[in-house]
Amino acid sequence: MSIILSRPGLEEQVETFTNCEIIQHHTTRLHYKHKLEGLSAAWVPRDRPSEAGEQSGRSPPVMNHTEGGLVIFSANSHPSSREISKRIGERLGVELGKVQVYQEDNRETRVQIQESVRGKDVFIIQTVSKDVNTTIMELLIMVYACRTSCARSITGVVPYFPYSKQCKMRKRGSIVSKLLASMMCKAGLTHLITMDLHQKEIQGFFNIPVDNLRASPFLLQYIQEEIPDYRNAVIVAKSPASARRAQSFAERLRLGIAVIHGEAQDAESDLVDGRHSPPTVKIPLLIPKEKPPITVVGDVGGRIAIIVDDIIDDVDSFVAAAQTLKKHGAYKIFVMATHGILSSDAPKLIEESAIDKVVVTNTIPHEHQKLQCVKIQTVDISLILSEAIRRIYNGESMSYLFRHIGLED
Repeated sequence: MSIILSRPGLEEQVETFTNCEIIQHHTTRLHYKHKLEGLSAAWVPRDRPSEAGEQSGRSPPVMNHTEGGLVIFSANSHPSSREISKRIGERLGVELGKVQVYQEDNRETRVQIQESVRGKDVFIIQTVSKDVNTTIMELLIMVYACRTSCARSITGVVPYFPYSKQCKMRKRGSIVSKLLASMMCKAGLTHLITMDLHQKEIQGFFNIPVDNLRASPFLLQYIQEEIPDYRNAVIVAKSPASARRAQSFAERLRLGIAVIHGEAQDAESDLVDGRHSPPTVKIPLLIPKEKPPITVVGDVGGRIAIIVDDIIDDVDSFVAAAQTLKKHGAYKIFVMATHGILSSDAPKLIEESAIDKVVVTNTIPHEHQKLQCVKIQTVDISLILSEAIRRIYNGESMSYLFRHIGLED
């Protein structure tokens, strides 16, 4: 597949991107290939015809490769975490920039950029490894290094935004997502590309443009192409909190929806931390919550159950949901999510559970977990990230990548 990139005004541009073979041109141009060699196996969406391209008959957009143009860096010091950077570089036909990122003996992070970035548009790709804090420091130091080296713009490509679950104030805690956003902006980031933020309101923590891409089109296409009898499926929300996402999937696939109700809630108690000091006047208080019995709202008997969520980390709730669905007659259970953190003993629990398959994207490297559990499968989303980079570099609109996306998506 070849997508050719251009600055606006040099060639006609279209708003679609399709797969094709590498084409030789009479000018020096930047293009990217769909065939990715030497990388680990991941499910890649099949090509679908581009409606706009078929109707207009125009050639794909082109971007001339100039001296002052595009530089892509991989900010991660872990080889397994650089895979998505290689995929994006292959698709764009751009070699990754030369940089050294490593840990010194005293565990300090050192970054050495080994080529000029003066006046260039820099894109820094950073995936979250097991050592989250080191990953963050690598990104911040590289952003600051590019800023002090006079890069024209610095765009961070962070498929999974770390600390995204800590985006609300709890007791005497802090909103760590806001802190991290402030650090990124202060370091010199001018734009952020991420995917499926845990809460969309996190975008408001930044004072720079944030493009929150969606992985749902890739997961929906996987369901349609890899689950032969998906018409007999039902989309399941493992808790009422994820019902909106499940509803979005169900409406697009024209399927039914089920919600598991009765999951234990973590209540904030004031009795254990010394804050239980009764007032001098009588104040009405909320009635304590009681854990209701676990029930399934919706019919899953004799059907395929597809549980959807944004993050899979601690899999205990997914395993419990799968057991409940089995008891209610579901004969096959899939779990689908954008970010597969799969920490601790998650692979072992999945392997021993009633879950038939776990499908996640490669926003986070999980090759080690796949070796421990054959049920884990990866969907490649490097295509949409490379297209986002191409559009931002060319100054094109990003609206096509957000078509048909509602508030609940």
